[in-house]
Amino acid sequence: MSGGGEGEGSTLEFTPTWVVAAVCTVIVAISLAAERFLHFLGKYLKKKNQKPLYEALQKVKEELMLLGFISLLLTVLQGSIVKICVPEDVVMHLLPCSLSEAPSSSANETAHASPGSEHHRRLLAEEAAAAGYCSAKHKVPLLSLEALHHLHIFIFVLAIVHVTFSLLTVVFGGAKIRQWKHWEDSIAKDNYETGRVLKPPVTHVQQHDFIRDRFVGMGKRSAISGWLHSFFKQFYGSVSKSDYAALRLGFIMTHCKQNKKFNFHKYMIRALEDDFKTVVGISWYLWVFVVIFLLVNVNGWHTYFWIAFVPFILLLAVGTKLEHVIIQLAHEVAEKHVAIEGELVVTPSDEHFWFNRPQIVLFLIHFILFQNAFEIAFFFWILVQYGFDSCIMGQVGFIVPRLVIGVIIQVLCSYSTLPLYALVTQMGTHFKKSIFDEHIQVGLLGWAEKVKRKKGLKAATEGSNQGSSTEGSTVGLQMLGIGRKEPPANGA
Repeated sequence: MSGGGEGEGSTLEFTPTWVVAAVCTVIVAISLAAERFLHFLGKYLKKKNQKPLYEALQKVKEELMLLGFISLLLTVLQGSIVKICVPEDVVMHLLPCSLSEAPSSSANETAHASPGSEHHRRLLAEEAAAAGYCSAKHKVPLLSLEALHHLHIFIFVLAIVHVTFSLLTVVFGGAKIRQWKHWEDSIAKDNYETGRVLKPPVTHVQQHDFIRDRFVGMGKRSAISGWLHSFFKQFYGSVSKSDYAALRLGFIMTHCKQNKKFNFHKYMIRALEDDFKTVVGISWYLWVFVVIFLLVNVNGWHTYFWIAFVPFILLLAVGTKLEHVIIQLAHEVAEKHVAIEGELVVTPSDEHFWFNRPQIVLFLIHFILFQNAFEIAFFFWILVQYGFDSCIMGQVGFIVPRLVIGVIIQVLCSYSTLPLYALVTQMGTHFKKSIFDEHIQVGLLGWAEKVKRKKGLKAATEGSNQGSSTEGSTVGLQMLGIGRKEPPANGA
């Protein structure tokens, strides 16, 4: 063909070798640089004994591998996907934009033919071929090549924004929690200086700051005021020093009573780092949510606007619940005691949490962060791909509230909800494995494995002894060979 050497639509057969080599070099160099960066970051985290963060990094690598597989799948199958033909009336329903707003074919071609849009011209040519393939059957393609390409980009944008937002939330939330370290140091210092030889004093329960701040009375009226107080408390001073001290002491007295010098703050940080690897991942149910949203994003429904309220409402509910757990702990003490000898001690229990499961809070935070990231990713993807005036973007009156809600969710989750979660979820019946240092965890796991093996050997030995005591009873038992080792002299 005469046009083969002009570069437009050229294959590798007619592309200069230096161009192919140069492009390959750049792509491989960038990929290797990213891979080496992640590798050295992992080595650095392991060197600093940051196993939870290292595991979170491994989770990010898994997500990148999944995205790479999705990309490969879309690239390999795109030729087959665009040749799936369906009747025209099938693709006329559940559209994100009204057909009256669709650009004319001539305008579409003009846009694609603009200078510097080689990729769009190639897509247009391939789409025309697919359309010709389907039109011969009096049908239309199920999905155009350009739409498939845009979907490809959106999946990548979503994953990157989710990982970035999760990282920012944990970094800012962790910074807020680290500000509590001076409370831990102050409490430890006070406990050391007041190592009392005298009998602990008896104080009225209402004299404690924790009770004064959190106890709102008794009866139905107090229940309503307690929930209202919890709702507004999450917006200002969500955790005070008296809260921290009371919950810290309750945890220590319940789970490590013999170690009064237990560093509760350090344990909280380790537990939060452990949970980070859960938050940063994109679980299967989150992908289901993406698919459902793409399904119901129909013209006139303004789904992208209404769905922005889902994470916002959930975040307020989670924050209110966590604050209310603290109030419940204060009520338990105030209702049972008039005066207390020594320190005020709360009693951790799973009963304070939804369905007696503190883990549900982490699941909700995971969903909230992903949903918020989805909203922001969807906005920027539409903005870059189709422009601010796109019919998918919607009216300004729907756009601005979405962005404002997204910012509020990010700030509130970072500086209030996540720190609350880190503290209050320690008030469950059970402690987390993060209560042990890394080397102790490894030792315990090794010990548990040894015990398991010993139990297995013991069971095998007992079976061997029983087999030898019934020797000669049946030929089958002798053929089992369990008792090849000599049994102990004294029998079973």
